[in-house]
Amino acid sequence: MGHSAMKPFHPMLGELLTDGASGLSYRVLEPLSPQPSKCLILLHGVGGNETNLMDIAAGLDRDTLVVFARGPLQMGAQQFAWFRVAFTASGPRIVPEEAERSRTTLIAFVQQLQVRHGITAANTVIAGFSQGGILSASVALSAPESVAGFAVLSGRILPELEPQLASQERLSNLQAFIGHGTQDSKLPVDWAHRSDALLNALGVDHQLRLYPMDHGISAAMHADFLKWRAALG
Repeated sequence: MGHSAMKPFHPMLGELLTDGASGLSYRVLEPLSPQPSKCLILLHGVGGNETNLMDIAAGLDRDTLVVFARGPLQMGAQQFAWFRVAFTASGPRIVPEEAERSRTTLIAFVQQLQVRHGITAANTVIAGFSQGGILSASVALSAPESVAGFAVLSGRILPELEPQLASQERLSNLQAFIGHGTQDSKLPVDWAHRSDALLNALGVDHQLRLYPMDHGISAAMHADFLKWRAALG
């Protein structure tokens, strides 16, 4: 669940850093432009790590600060998560306290990055694969002032997030991208349709794109995500 099915691409990642305010470990894509004007924060899936989504950096404007964050929970050697989850016959069961802690930690992390690099929320996007997509939605839908948009790549929006959802007025400027495989065996495609319905109800402008694949990130999803990101300006 922490890996994607994408063509290998290996940009150079910087050393592992630790954010003093949030405590999160992360890496940035190097070389950086002297003064990046945009920021893309990428979150891996459960059991993965911050190197999993390097492929997504292919095709991005080099004026973009690309940040790969590492989940705070260690599951094994180089395996991390944002919260623990069990997959049951009745659907995923999460540890809600851990998901909530990761949500608030990431909000602080995003704000620190923006201050440190002089990048505005209007030029910041958060995106992730699987559980990383879950947290991207959790951050954006509860603190929409912190980002311009979010992307959920083979993920879902937690029903447990409902008490934290921002008002429709606060969400009115947010943009979202939902990409999902129609044959997803880990998180069935119904989760994408639920996300679509929720975003419609909340008045969040978004794209829903479905692909003939299992749980992962295909070349087509990658391309569609990049187009969506570029359209944000």
